[in-house]
Amino acid sequence: MGSGKTTVGVLLARQLAWRFEDLDARIEQSAGLNISAIFERRGEAAFRQIEREQFENALGRVAESGEQIVLALGGGTYAQPGIVERLRAFGAAVIWLDCQVNVLLARCATMNNRPLFRDEATFRNLLAARLPFYEQADYRVAGEDDPAVVVARILALAPFAKRLTTLGEELSARRVKP
Repeated sequence: MGSGKTTVGVLLARQLAWRFEDLDARIEQSAGLNISAIFERRGEAAFRQIEREQFENALGRVAESGEQIVLALGGGTYAQPGIVERLRAFGAAVIWLDCQVNVLLARCATMNNRPLFRDEATFRNLLAARLPFYEQADYRVAGEDDPAVVVARILALAPFAKRLTTLGEELSARRVKP
């Protein structure tokens, strides 16, 4: 929560020429309510069910189309049972945007759409409970800097650096030479 997943994800997808999807946006669209309203009216269990359905729908769409995407997961998605294993089986590269707790607190304090952000103590407890899951990510990238810097760090990782090299070669091959 507050690590910059959506902001960084949009920029990363542009750099890779992939489609970007935000799981929270998919949830809101499918429920016809914003995240806070889902929590208020239906509760966290119902939210997690919708989250799981939309997660599986996103993976199914990718499997069907063969399209590459950057999928921003909600802060609690990766901590749900079976998600880590499902992403590994799918062959996804999972990136944890790691930020110091004080940075996350400052970012979340200005947002009004975070139903699980109540106060500093609750936030710290929630983060501590989720850390063992986040630590299972394939890559840990410092997420506190300008989003363009964070994207550059991600693009330097092996799977993305290889993709950009291939993309550059494809573009060069398409150019008409005089």
